[in-house]
Amino acid sequence: MPRRIYLDHASTTPILPQAVEAMREACGLWANPSSPHAEGRAIRARLEEARGRLAKALDWGGTIVFTSGATEAIALVFERGQAKDRIVSAGEHPAVLRSAPDARQVALRRDGTLDLDDLDAALAGAERPLVAVQQVNNETGVINPIDTVAARVAAAGGLLLVDCAQSAGKLPIPDVDFAIVAAHKFGGPPGIGALLVRDTSALDAIGGQEGGYRPGTVPVPAIMAFAAAAEADHGWFEEAKRLRARLDAAIVDAGGEIVAAEAPRIATISAYRMPGVPGASQMMQLDLAGIAVSAGSACASGTGS
Repeated sequence: MPRRIYLDHASTTPILPQAVEAMREACGLWANPSSPHAEGRAIRARLEEARGRLAKALDWGGTIVFTSGATEAIALVFERGQAKDRIVSAGEHPAVLRSAPDARQVALRRDGTLDLDDLDAALAGAERPLVAVQQVNNETGVINPIDTVAARVAAAGGLLLVDCAQSAGKLPIPDVDFAIVAAHKFGGPPGIGALLVRDTSALDAIGGQEGGYRPGTVPVPAIMAFAAAAEADHGWFEEAKRLRARLDAAIVDAGGEIVAAEAPRIATISAYRMPGVPGASQMMQLDLAGIAVSAGSACASGTGS
């Protein structure tokens, strides 16, 4: 069978060997970390050790709340955040748009970046807003000016939620009220993510695990693998820049177009348009040729949207 080429890392990445080994080790620690006995206390210690390692790897000085992934973390903020009005970027991941269907949407500029003038207009008419903006767009790879956005949201008395699912492990996590990270986007296992909280007073707790923010037994094996993946050497990021430049050039030579070519883009995501050829057709033909890509967000594609 011909060797396939996997180019869908924005959807999910292969689990790193370090993460697999961490999970294998943790599977021998089977007690519930909330139990008061010695076995429970032992695994609780490993849980908190992993939390600390993840915080160090991400350079995050606030609270880390483990979740089942980015979608749950996003929903948690919209449900429990100490805010009144909702504002979201029009280019957000479907998980954000579904969590805030009535939110005021901020337009994107022609280059795919956030329209800061429209953001100012939205903030001017909002009361205690919760604003959601991606650090990196999951389809185009466009990098938003989060520091600028954060300053404007803070000046308006709002809270800023930043989806870092595509940027964690590649770009620094911004200093914002809430940040979202998903392990499977950078070599960890699926089914585990984290909500990074700068000040827990901005988020209502209702009891349960993880400081009262979610129910259910904490999945320590997945969390230990999460921490191991975050600590891994992601030096390949520089190589990705070189490979992306080669791919961009080849696509253009073949008559294709680079989406948001003039905007700042992360090296690990590119979107292309081939005039006259539907994206779904391109995806199927590439799959038959042994190349795995997505036509848009995998979360939307999987639902037929």
